[in-house]
Amino acid sequence: MDPRVTFRLYVTIGLAVALIGALWALADGSASAGPGGHATADAKVAGIAEVAMPQTATSLPSVQLHATAASNPCAQTPVQQALASGGDDAVVAAFGGGAAFRAAVAAGNAPCIDLSDPHRDWVVVNKARPLSPVTFAPTSFGDPALSVDGAGSLRSDTANALNQLSAAADAAGVGSVALASGYRSYDTQVQTYSGQVATYGQAQGDALSARPGHSEHQTGLAADVVSCAGGCGDIDSFGGTAAGAWVAENGWQYGFIVRYVAGQTPITGYDPEPWHLRYVGVPLATAYHDGGFATLEQFFGLAAAPAYLG
Repeated sequence: MDPRVTFRLYVTIGLAVALIGALWALADGSASAGPGGHATADAKVAGIAEVAMPQTATSLPSVQLHATAASNPCAQTPVQQALASGGDDAVVAAFGGGAAFRAAVAAGNAPCIDLSDPHRDWVVVNKARPLSPVTFAPTSFGDPALSVDGAGSLRSDTANALNQLSAAADAAGVGSVALASGYRSYDTQVQTYSGQVATYGQAQGDALSARPGHSEHQTGLAADVVSCAGGCGDIDSFGGTAAGAWVAENGWQYGFIVRYVAGQTPITGYDPEPWHLRYVGVPLATAYHDGGFATLEQFFGLAAAPAYLG
C-alpha cells in the first residue's frame, strides 16, 4: 500500500477515536443533567450549540426588538411622545408620514390609533360607526372668514384650513369658497335628519342625511361649501362650478378631501356630495390623494358602511 494512503488512514482513525472519546467524556460529565442522572442527546446538542454560537444568541434580542418596532410603531418613543402632546400632524409625522400611518392602521399594526376618537383628525364616522359619545361636541370652534347666513362654525383648525383653501381658490381665479353648513350639534342633527325623512321618506332620508350621532358635521371637521364667484351659489350647484372642480383637484393641499364622491355610494351609503369637504389634516390628505383613494373606509381598510346596523 502507498505509504501516503496508510498515513491518511491512520490520521482518520485517530480523529474518529478522539471524537468518540470526547463524546463519552461529555456524557459522563453531564450525567446528572437529566432525570435519573442521565442526560439526553438533545440536551447535549443544545449545550454544544450554546457554546458554539454565542454571537447569534446575543444578537437575537436586538433583531426581535427591531421587528417589533416595525410591526407596532406605537411602541416607538417618538410616537408615544407625539400622542401625549396631542398634535395630530406630529403623530402622523412620527409614524413616518401619511402613507406610513395609513399602512400601519390599515394593517392593524397601530393599536394606539383609535379611528373612533372624535377629537382626532383621523376619526371615521359613518352609518356603521357612530360617534362615541353619541352627543359629542368639539372643544374649540372658529368662524371661517367667508360664510353664508346660518352656516355655523367649524373646529378651529378646520376653519383656519378652510380660510386658506378659499384664499387659494380665489387666487387661482375660480372664486372664493364659503361655508354653507358646518358644525351641527346632536340636537340639530335630530332636526335635520327628521326633516329629510319627513320630506323624502326613510330610505331617501338615510341617503341624504346622517342619523343623529352618525354625522361628520357633529365632529366640526366637515364643511358643506358653496362657490362665491360673482355671488355665492348653493351647495347643489357647487360640483358644476370652476371652484368645485378646483377644490376636488387641490383641496388635499389644505387638508381636505371630498368625502362622498360619485360611484362610492355602496361603500359610504351616501349619494355624491361634491360640496361636502372633510378635514383630515394635510399629511393624511396628501397620502389620500397620492394613493388615489376615494373613501376613508378604503383608506383605512375598513368595511363598507352602506346601511345602518340597526
